[in-house]
Amino acid sequence: MNTTPLAWVNGSDAPEKPSLDIGFMALSDCASVVVAATQGFAQQHGLTLNLKRQGSWASLRDKLASGELDAAHCLYGLVYALHLGIGGVPASPMAVLMGLNQNAQAINLSPALQRQGVTSPEALALRVHQAGAPLTFAQTFPTGTHAMWLYYWLASQGIHPLHDVRSVVVPPAQMAAHIQAGRIDGFCAGEPWSAAAVAQGQGFTLATSQSIWPDHPEKVLASARAFAEQYPNSARALVKAVLAASRFIEQSPENRRSTAQLLCGSAYLDTPLENIEPRLLGDYEDGLGHRWQDRHGLRLFDQGRANLPYLSDGMWFMTQFRRWGLLREDPDYLGVAQQVQQLALYRDAATAVDVPCPDSAMRSSLLIDGTCWDGSDPYGYARSFRLHALGEPPAARTGL
Repeated sequence: MNTTPLAWVNGSDAPEKPSLDIGFMALSDCASVVVAATQGFAQQHGLTLNLKRQGSWASLRDKLASGELDAAHCLYGLVYALHLGIGGVPASPMAVLMGLNQNAQAINLSPALQRQGVTSPEALALRVHQAGAPLTFAQTFPTGTHAMWLYYWLASQGIHPLHDVRSVVVPPAQMAAHIQAGRIDGFCAGEPWSAAAVAQGQGFTLATSQSIWPDHPEKVLASARAFAEQYPNSARALVKAVLAASRFIEQSPENRRSTAQLLCGSAYLDTPLENIEPRLLGDYEDGLGHRWQDRHGLRLFDQGRANLPYLSDGMWFMTQFRRWGLLREDPDYLGVAQQVQQLALYRDAATAVDVPCPDSAMRSSLLIDGTCWDGSDPYGYARSFRLHALGEPPAARTGL
């Protein structure tokens, strides 16, 4: 769509910036961004999306903060860490434009542990608390979702993630290679890399992230705050396009299958279709002989329920940063979430493409350890856990 430079000043809703550079990582949950860019949804809203695959979350973070990327498929926790200046980088005002998905990450253990009979949470806890060298677990970014799922799950099993095991950072696509080389004993990552490790005989899936928190928040469409403020029409058009693509993918199993076929291409995930398609359809095998249809598999749309940027979702990640000592002091949980979550922009875009919007910006969830999170008392919630690192110096914890 061609517009004169001043069209938007004169009341047009045409994108002020019609060509956008969009970052993504090679993960199944980038699906709606890839489909929006390649299947005509962006063009319908006056945009050209130039997809830029990134090799690591750190690289994506730096390019998002600098404006080299206009927006990106991004870890929820990464956005908040960057906004708050956690992890050795200056604080940079950020925006969550919409949620991209819920569920569909996993914790895998190595073949060596499988051979030792460490194939249950109880057996892992027993192994961890024996004398000897600590086990090493990988996650994809120190403040990312995978670190938080790994820490939360380990703690729910009585394993302190910062004291009882070692935690290292490995890019998601490299997890199976690190398992094979014996450098790590387990990992938490997004699909298709957990499924790929199982397919390659590199261990088994011990827990899914949806078993930790059914319908948990995961990736978001994020930008620097400056992008949303300077180019509000472009930001709205981007959300419309990605929402339309999300809805399309979930309209039928056939659309999910064609999306899996698209994602396996060399420009995107560059991995065989059989690593992507089953778990994209909710069909799980754990490598221990169990197979099931997961009721809380990858949700990219779910009638918009996967996409609203709930304030309580953003607040949860801050409570975990506080719990594990990544934040030395409590932030203004609600105030920060209201700055980051672009609820008004999202609601405008969703209404324009006939996507339902829940009335409340908070939601209530029951997690694996029996705790209920609803955003009402983040200060108390951060302090409610038996295992934590509230009082420790941050240098020992960040792993950066």
